[in-house]
Amino acid sequence: MQPYPGEVKPARTKDAERPGTGRQVLVLAGFLAASFVVAGLGSLATFNSVNGWYATADKAPWSPPNWIFGPVWTFLYTAMAVSAWLVWRKHAPGTPRALKVYGIQLALNLAWTPVFFGLYPAIGGAALWLALAIIVALIAAVAVAVLSFGPISRMAGLLLLPYVSWLVFAGTLNWWVALNN
Repeated sequence: MQPYPGEVKPARTKDAERPGTGRQVLVLAGFLAASFVVAGLGSLATFNSVNGWYATADKAPWSPPNWIFGPVWTFLYTAMAVSAWLVWRKHAPGTPRALKVYGIQLALNLAWTPVFFGLYPAIGGAALWLALAIIVALIAAVAVAVLSFGPISRMAGLLLLPYVSWLVFAGTLNWWVALNN
């Protein structure tokens, strides 16, 4: 793939050679594990609520059926992990900062689900508005990640675009539920 204007090329020296295949596989597995730990923790917070308060909540008319969320999030968490791995393996000057942004968005992603689903029974509508604030911050963090990843690895930046798009859509669902419940 041809670099796009402004793409950072990794510095290659004897000390900065691309990691071996074994290390690359381990790091990819680590990024995948981190994504799916976040997914698993989120599903724990969601499990009781989807059949509890959320089942009877006033949802947006454009809300997809519940079964859509699992496959979509599986794809998105996988794409997130691969994206971070592509940036990590470039060893470009902006890599540490880009991966910090990735970590921030992953933490925000982890925070949203228990706030939205788990806190609602305890504090009511305030939880839904707090979740909306978190998802807006998450959208901003992923947008910064796209902008940070793109110059290092165009493919890494592109892999995050479905994620940011889904988050904007999810934000509209969150907004509706907060307004109407």
